[in-house]
Amino acid sequence: MQTKIKTASEISAMRDSGRMLASVLEILMARAEPGMSTKDLADLAARELTALGGKASFLGYQGFPDVLCVSLNNEVVHGIPNKERIIANGDILSLDFGVTYKGMITDGARSLIVGKPKQQRHQQLVERTERSMYAGINAVHDRVRTGDIGSAVQSVLDKFRYGIVRDLVGHGVGHHLHEDPNIPNYGRANTGPWLSAGMTIAIEPMATLGTDRVEVAKDGWTILTADGSWSAHFENTVLITEDGAEILTTV
Repeated sequence: MQTKIKTASEISAMRDSGRMLASVLEILMARAEPGMSTKDLADLAARELTALGGKASFLGYQGFPDVLCVSLNNEVVHGIPNKERIIANGDILSLDFGVTYKGMITDGARSLIVGKPKQQRHQQLVERTERSMYAGINAVHDRVRTGDIGSAVQSVLDKFRYGIVRDLVGHGVGHHLHEDPNIPNYGRANTGPWLSAGMTIAIEPMATLGTDRVEVAKDGWTILTADGSWSAHFENTVLITEDGAEILTTV
């Protein structure tokens, strides 16, 4: 489905949805610590979202079995929460969450180092991937093209010679979790589909310390770096405005 210009009531619902999403992710980031399982975080997310009145968008989506994607280190995205998967000191933890409220969906992700970084380059990867997301957001305005956003993201990540995952991309969001057009995290300015004020999109760079190539784990969901290098992932849902973007997945 092509992403549509949202009505005032739909945008209001997405603002509420996005605030719920960001609130839950902030709680998870504050509570994450070595010794917890990835399932512990998913269960916490489920309880907090229920208390806020939202619905988990990921649960059951194309068969996904939980409310939250929890990925560690070389797991780029879509990690299935598991009570046997224990978080260790220095791990890069990536949390990807979707919230539905009044029929409207927002999508967001954060990465962080749990405890003390094992290597400085791990902390740098997290910080620079987040920076690339904001570069993409800063490129947004009415009649922006997808290549303008991708080029802005790429310009940050290329400086540090990170692998930019190309098989996974940003996307429209709102009525459905994934709407057209795709918004790659690389590209050339002044290319790609046009986007208009009133549309809502998810900008989500995924960067690695090695190759841009990925593969699917045996569980059929978790996306791994092909070379075992560590990765980071950030995502915000934004509303395109006449002269910029409003981040919806924020408190």
